[in-house]
Amino acid sequence: MRDLRLLPIAAGVWAVALVCVLLPAAAPGMVVGLWMAAVALVVLLAVRRGRLIAGALPLLAVALAVSGVVATHAAVAEGDRAAARELAAQPGRVVEATVTLTTKVRQVGDALWFDGDTAQLRGGRDEIPLRVPLTISIEPDQLRDGPALDLGSVVTVRGSAEPGDAGQRSVLVLFAGRGEVVRGPPHVLGLMSGLRDGFVHDVVAGLPEPGAGLLPGLAVGDDRGVFEELDAAMKTSSLSHLTAVSGANCALVVGIAFAAAAAMRMPRAMRVMMALATLGGFVLLVTPEPSVIRAATMAAIAMLGVLLGRTGAGAAALGGAVVVLLTLDPWLATTYGFALSALATAALLLLAGPLAEGLERWMPRVVALGISVPLAAQIVCGPILVLLSPQVSAYGVVANMIAAPAAPSATVLGMLACVLQSVPLLAEGLAGLAWVPSAWIGQTALLFARLPVATVPWWGGLLGCLALALAGAALVAVLLRPGRVRAGVRRASLVVLAVVAGVSAGTSALAGVAGPLTAPRDWSIAMCDIGQGDAVLLRSEGATMLVDTGPDPALLDDCLTRLGIARLDLLVLTHFDLDHVGGVDAVADRAEAVLHGPVGADGRGWLERAGDTHFIDASVGMSGSLGAARWRVLWPKRDSRAFPEGNDASVVLEIAGGTIPRTLLLGDLGASSQAALRGSGALAARFDVVKVAHHGSADQDPELYRMARPALALIGVGADNDYGHPADGILAELRSLGTTITRTDQDGLVLVGRSADGAPWVWRERPPPQKAAG
Repeated sequence: MRDLRLLPIAAGVWAVALVCVLLPAAAPGMVVGLWMAAVALVVLLAVRRGRLIAGALPLLAVALAVSGVVATHAAVAEGDRAAARELAAQPGRVVEATVTLTTKVRQVGDALWFDGDTAQLRGGRDEIPLRVPLTISIEPDQLRDGPALDLGSVVTVRGSAEPGDAGQRSVLVLFAGRGEVVRGPPHVLGLMSGLRDGFVHDVVAGLPEPGAGLLPGLAVGDDRGVFEELDAAMKTSSLSHLTAVSGANCALVVGIAFAAAAAMRMPRAMRVMMALATLGGFVLLVTPEPSVIRAATMAAIAMLGVLLGRTGAGAAALGGAVVVLLTLDPWLATTYGFALSALATAALLLLAGPLAEGLERWMPRVVALGISVPLAAQIVCGPILVLLSPQVSAYGVVANMIAAPAAPSATVLGMLACVLQSVPLLAEGLAGLAWVPSAWIGQTALLFARLPVATVPWWGGLLGCLALALAGAALVAVLLRPGRVRAGVRRASLVVLAVVAGVSAGTSALAGVAGPLTAPRDWSIAMCDIGQGDAVLLRSEGATMLVDTGPDPALLDDCLTRLGIARLDLLVLTHFDLDHVGGVDAVADRAEAVLHGPVGADGRGWLERAGDTHFIDASVGMSGSLGAARWRVLWPKRDSRAFPEGNDASVVLEIAGGTIPRTLLLGDLGASSQAALRGSGALAARFDVVKVAHHGSADQDPELYRMARPALALIGVGADNDYGHPADGILAELRSLGTTITRTDQDGLVLVGRSADGAPWVWRERPPPQKAAG
């Protein structure tokens, strides 16, 4: 038990870090209080030696001192962070920054996203040499051609900036309208970048899916080749951790290096050095981002516990690593990756063994061990995961038992194929061998994601987190051997599990066959909760129109099933970004006609997936009927050179009549195209309902909303999205107009109807139904 003492210290340091980064104003006071307490305790220990030294007080003194270091770090850094926020605070101010990338570049929608540390910031005439972390978003066509953009590159960017969320490591999120790569990745980082690119674009390019896109993620943590359906399936089946560089990947690499060194009869010190050198090379290959460094640290800790045969020693090392990492970077305390990494390692070290012992009462030891590891991880990490997505994977443990054993071979063979690209025949042969386990994992994910009730709905937020933690604790109490848990606790745990099972079964039923009975039947507009994207249904006298499909076919299908929608009279695809057309498979061959925006390079493929139907290329002036309602296309102009395709050429619809309030659906228009629409004279009246453009992004034309003066605003947006949607500016503008705001990340499914006096009413899945302002 002595080795477990560092875990409470780590928990205390974590709590201090959370307070300091979430409430920066409290950091100076905590610095003073913690250091005074630490000094007082040290003085007490110095004056009264003996029994005090042997007790817990020395550890408490260490905990207070380390917490003081964490608080001091946060307080000192807040000066530069506050200066950066103040520089970007003025509305409309253009911010320029020179940034060194600290992460890989990831593409989300049309934009490239990456994090970096600044060398200097410039806003207006003010220029400050600040080293603060930023998150950058820039569209590829706004980036001037130059050296490669990857980890270690230096880039200058210019655009508008918004403050990061409370506790977020990035001080600002900069939406760049222009950028230039000043210098590509230096030295070994450039070499590793070339290896990753070659592996993705050359070595695995000719292999079949789903194994081809998944293999780089399994081998080197590069998941850009994972197609959307597979990505969603991996998350649904709790297998997405396999494509992230986790402690398991790093431990596997270190273990193989250590075993190879032992086979060569190297001294123990040389074995350790060889293992660490191999781990260092692997970290550089997969990019030394903070998340990867966390994973490498946790992997080393887990391996230490296994090598020593003492889980307590591993737990002590885990606590020490958490303390060290939080001291170096207090903002890790608020990152989900850090929490999941630490909790998963703790589950492996402390919980998997006792669970396996308990399960041995009903099954062979080998099977019990196979179940205990993923079960322990899911029990411990589940409460954190529901904060990201309010659902629980129904088959996660089984899917991991089937798929996870294939991951080591895919990782090792794939990594060798990546490193040995200079020998093409050998690299392609290794990649072909690695494809087999990769395809096995991909097919497993797709299979379990397509099973009925693949996920169980759960409460979101802190309530959901605490409820799942309680359910997990009850499950552990039931599964452990009777000698470890009192009989009364076991009986109470059985009651808790019975209640959870009943509520979950009822919730699943309501989300399925009984779904249509849980919402008002007289709705005329429905905004589906499909994450970061749009899917809006309009209904009049039995005729139904769907405007966009969101990113995920499964989520859209759930919404249509709940509302009892089997067929569509008209499907509108406003434009062909994934968050608007990714769910089109859910409505394939269910629409009589498809009205779509300008078709770019990817548009034809999406239209083909809509099935054998009638396609209409939308342009200004088109109109039609939906039951007793009439719809009209207000945008885009045909063959427009200013807005040829994409967000600014989204189909904009006006619809009114029957039970449908006068409604304006703005697609993803930006401020410039909104201003052009406003100047066209098409907006002839105020609207009862407006679907806010581009999920409430900051790129809005306030005058358009003042002209429309909506009673009700609909915003389709995903919880904790990376874009900062919806932006504070558009929310403030809507509130100033007296508009009632609904948003799917907070309200879930939103239904709108028309009351007898003509005013719109609104029903929210969360919280209880409320009347919209008239």
